Amino acid sequence: MRNSSILRFLLALSAFALPVLVHAQFQTPTQEELKMTADPKAPGAAAVYLNIEEIANDPLHYQSKYVRIKVLTEKGKELATVELPYLRGNTKIADLKGRTIHPDGTIVPLEAKPEDLLNAKIATKEGNFQFKHKIFTLPSVEVGSILEYSYQERYDDGIVSSPTWEIQQPYFVHKAHYVFTPVKDFQPGAQYKSSWDVIDENGDAANSLIWWPILPAGVAVKSNAGGHYSVDLTDIPALPNEDYMPPENAFKYKVSFYYKSAHNAQDFWVTAAKRWSKDVDRFAEPSKAIREAVNGLVAPTDSQMDKAKKLYKAVQALENTDYTRRKSEAELKQLKMKEAKHAEDTWAQKSGDSEDIALLYLAMARAAGLTASAVKVVDRKNNLFDVTYLSARQLDDTIILLMIDGKEVTLDPGEKMCAFQMLSWRHSTAGGFRQSTDGKFAVSTPSQGYTDNRTSRVAVLTLAASGAVSGDMSIVMSGQQALYWRQIALRNDPDEVKKQFDQWLESEVPEGVEAHLDHFAGMDDAEANLAALVKVKGQLGSSTSKRMILPAFFFETHAPHPFVGQEKRQTAVDMHYGELIADQVTYKLPVGMAVESAPQTSKELWPDHAVFKTGSKFDTGQVVVARTLARSFTFAKPEEYQDLRSFYQKVATSDQQQVVLTATPAAKGN
Repeated sequence: MRNSSILRFLLALSAFALPVLVHAQFQTPTQEELKMTADPKAPGAAAVYLNIEEIANDPLHYQSKYVRIKVLTEKGKELATVELPYLRGNTKIADLKGRTIHPDGTIVPLEAKPEDLLNAKIATKEGNFQFKHKIFTLPSVEVGSILEYSYQERYDDGIVSSPTWEIQQPYFVHKAHYVFTPVKDFQPGAQYKSSWDVIDENGDAANSLIWWPILPAGVAVKSNAGGHYSVDLTDIPALPNEDYMPPENAFKYKVSFYYKSAHNAQDFWVTAAKRWSKDVDRFAEPSKAIREAVNGLVAPTDSQMDKAKKLYKAVQALENTDYTRRKSEAELKQLKMKEAKHAEDTWAQKSGDSEDIALLYLAMARAAGLTASAVKVVDRKNNLFDVTYLSARQLDDTIILLMIDGKEVTLDPGEKMCAFQMLSWRHSTAGGFRQSTDGKFAVSTPSQGYTDNRTSRVAVLTLAASGAVSGDMSIVMSGQQALYWRQIALRNDPDEVKKQFDQWLESEVPEGVEAHLDHFAGMDDAEANLAALVKVKGQLGSSTSKRMILPAFFFETHAPHPFVGQEKRQTAVDMHYGELIADQVTYKLPVGMAVESAPQTSKELWPDHAVFKTGSKFDTGQVVVARTLARSFTFAKPEEYQDLRSFYQKVATSDQQQVVLTATPAAKGN
């Protein structure tokens, strides 16, 4: 699969015709490669890459890729299906070749024509670019096969295509070779000016070729007198596959080239922020229509905070097409709607995407006399902001910053069902830039405190002497968990939401117990807690003639405990946000049973990071067991991992505790 994130910029002139393109030739496999059944450099791997080669040439308008893969297990056969993304309208896939080589040396070529093999998929969007995706599958693949394929991506004469080399793959790579030939003016040692004017994404004449590398120690991008940039690597480890990793784009080995009109990071980001800020102000101009709308929503006697809340409620009520469905151009025309060019368009149509709605709120806040500015941030689900990567495209979403009574108030109006003064975790602890009058554009948004995200799980369960259990459970959520389920409900019908919630419950309750959602309360009110009311039934206790043993912590006996089974850590830990989980289960005991033992009051502490508390109390007829886990940290460095793991091992051990019931002697008669 071609995993390139391509930045293409327009050329004003071109004098080149597309010549015959040359790329890597298929190789005769060695006997060692044919006979390989496992790779000592990648123990347990389902497959390994023997070779990867990528060649990008802007003067000749093409990129090519050549790949050889050794399949080691059934799972590795998945790599026989290859997906190729390409820029819609300006590029095409050409000269596709492939073959499968069996362990005995038999060659099965890819014989059909490319147009018969390549099946178009739904287009995707990256920034302002539309991409198509095509797929082919290599034939007759079996465990032990070598897969080999190559193809070219040719693009129009008026296009340059600075490459992104995705060097680290899901599987181990034995050898990789990458070469880029830029436009002549940007080649190493270029001393002349050609007829090519390379224009960057902002319409400015580019004056620099810049590359952003994330590479292993000792590896660097090299240049030569022939005008090429290259990277050669051997023995590239597979991408880590660890729980709670940061987005892989933030750490995987890669090199991104791009043409820019800036010489250093400071100049670039100041210019980018100013340009973006002007565009924001143009869209969010408090026009007459916006002022009239605001006057109908707020009163002159309202406090600044009350105005902010009323306007927030108004824009949150609009249709957010990121959570419903974007209307096509034909639909917009039929409905006499148009793509929003100004905030008043979004308000008039009562509809817009997350960006439109965030900027509408900015316009309305300013019209109401509030001090408001926009903030552009990275979506932490996809990446982490890196100031050394000179591309504003890494910033995804807009949030709003108010100054009320001398205090900053951060809002996320474009995030549907996000409560006032709450940020989606994807926008918290996120880097970016903001509108500024003092030249200080850099910003990092507030982190999520554990008290901002609470989940309370309470169950009252009646036990029978047979160990059967029935009862009710309530799960009350605020913060990120509530936002998650409300957004699920926006995109799905009630039956599908119930199905997904029941599937989640199945992972939380003990084996043998069924838990089914009865209904939600507060689903449509983002400012309220979200409550799920659940019915519980099944078989819980294991019994002998004199004893019954129950899981003490009803909600954790089935749930996996993170980090316990992983001794070492390669990447940082990203838990997304801090949270507080408080559990309480009341067991109503069968007649004739009493508590023999139950968890004692205990406390485990990871100083400044997390605390875990347990306890129980019991009297005649019932026992109540409680558990609280408060986690204040969001990120942990690899060097902190052993402390983190030690804490979670203690939590896992505690969660295995049991409640032991014994039969009480029957009272003797007189």
